[in-house]
Amino acid sequence: METTNKIDALGYLLAEIADLEAKAELLKNEIKNEGEGHYEGKLFKACVTLSQRNTIDHKAVYKALNASADLLAQHTKSTAVITLKVTGRE
Repeated sequence: METTNKIDALGYLLAEIADLEAKAELLKNEIKNEGEGHYEGKLFKACVTLSQRNTIDHKAVYKALNASADLLAQHTKSTAVITLKVTGRE
């Protein structure tokens, strides 16, 4: 398959996935709005739970500890990343 055809095929597929993900999010929200509990369909079942998630504000901690840029750099992990972005042509 030519590169241009691969790009178009990928673009169409990503658009379909985006549509499906949007539909899935709507259904998820509707189920979550039913409240906590176990729910069953004919083929699948779902469980809605409520929990508390705690996160650390790293920037605030660094500032409170007066962490220098050098200290942060010493403890920063770096990894190579290859990124592909597909957009519609204008």
